[in-house]
Amino acid sequence: MAVGSLIGRSYGSLNSRRTTAVVMATALLTVVTAIGAIGVLGGSASAQTASARPADPCGPAWVTAWQTSPQPGVAGALLAGRALRMVMTPQVTGSEMRVRLSNRYGRGPLVVSAVSAAAVDSGAALALGTSRPVYFGGSQSVTIPPGEDVASDPVPFVAEAGRPLAVSMFLPSAADRVATHPVAMRTSYVSEPGAGIGAVDATDGSAFTTSVASWFVLSGVDVLAPRAENAVVLVGDSITDGVGSDQDRDDRWPDALSERLADAGGLRMSVINAGISANQLLGGTPSQVGDTPAARFDRDVLGAAGVRDVVLHIGTNDLAAGRSAAEIIAGLVDFGARARGAGLRVFLTTITPSTTGTHGTPQAVAGREAVNAWIRAQGAAHADGVFDFAAAVADPADPARLRPAYDSGDGLHLSPTGYRAMAAAVRTEGLTGSPCLSDTDPARIAVSGGR
Repeated sequence: MAVGSLIGRSYGSLNSRRTTAVVMATALLTVVTAIGAIGVLGGSASAQTASARPADPCGPAWVTAWQTSPQPGVAGALLAGRALRMVMTPQVTGSEMRVRLSNRYGRGPLVVSAVSAAAVDSGAALALGTSRPVYFGGSQSVTIPPGEDVASDPVPFVAEAGRPLAVSMFLPSAADRVATHPVAMRTSYVSEPGAGIGAVDATDGSAFTTSVASWFVLSGVDVLAPRAENAVVLVGDSITDGVGSDQDRDDRWPDALSERLADAGGLRMSVINAGISANQLLGGTPSQVGDTPAARFDRDVLGAAGVRDVVLHIGTNDLAAGRSAAEIIAGLVDFGARARGAGLRVFLTTITPSTTGTHGTPQAVAGREAVNAWIRAQGAAHADGVFDFAAAVADPADPARLRPAYDSGDGLHLSPTGYRAMAAAVRTEGLTGSPCLSDTDPARIAVSGGR
């Protein structure tokens, strides 16, 4: 079965933000590249390494510029002998980058060969002269142990906020399961078998004959920002994942929040999307709905470089599955305590309305109203703030449903306009922000190696 057919069959029912990158200043800061050994990231170990600050608290620092939340994915045999070209959009401009790959759900080792990174021209084609090899402990091949993620050596590469990047790699052999984010809302590419390892560095993209709407293996990209920049992780379900937004347009609510923060000086943060479609706060089968926020907290939240804040928007799928308001409230309290215990600021949000299917039964509606009433009245006692997303997007004539202009058409997921309304409901003054950027001009790019 073709890879594209499998993805379409499995996820077909799920339905450039910034027009310019950060302006380069004429004064460039030169940073010496420190090539480190391969980093194997297990649990929260990545956070301890990635979030460490240099001696100068406002000097160059690593921050996660893009990240996704993997799930148990496609059978590895479908990707064996193929090259992958995974496309994503970084949130932060910087002089170097680190690529993170995942074998989180593999029961055996995953071999990845000839990894490279480049700016995207169009489609699967790369911008001329931008491709850079990615090394892991000095080698362009890496074997990822089962259940682990790995981080590359630093790559001299000027990543620009808002400019799509492609990370290409070759999978020489079959793996049992490939870590996958199935609802990327971004087109990536897979070669046909036999294209060979040379396809990884092919600029024209002609070897990549299959387009996919998923991310395979690639789980994150960190960049070395010229001044320390903090990150906020948005944890949630398909509404955070962006179902209902436009393919390849980066107009999910996390993208809209990033736009709000982009020109906000000291409030600017890297906005990391940790949404998984069908995700539940309290349970569900990981292969179908992803790990719960608690189960993936160490990797998806603490594993992000520079993370200081976390926003949780979840619960609609728990209500649809028959969970009670009391159970959901208890889960929210536990999540808030865990985040605060890790030294993070945490924000809870009301559950957006729906009258669709099991999301709109009288029981689900009553449960949502009870949870939202608790968040409005008592949520701040268990968090650093609450954002009333439900009030921001509800139909004034019938608060149990979405405002028609904000409805993507299925009664549950929002349109790009609706996602902008959600982002507008975030009280940005409550976020930690990035104090080191409060008195600076647009980022001076720290150049190491050039391109």
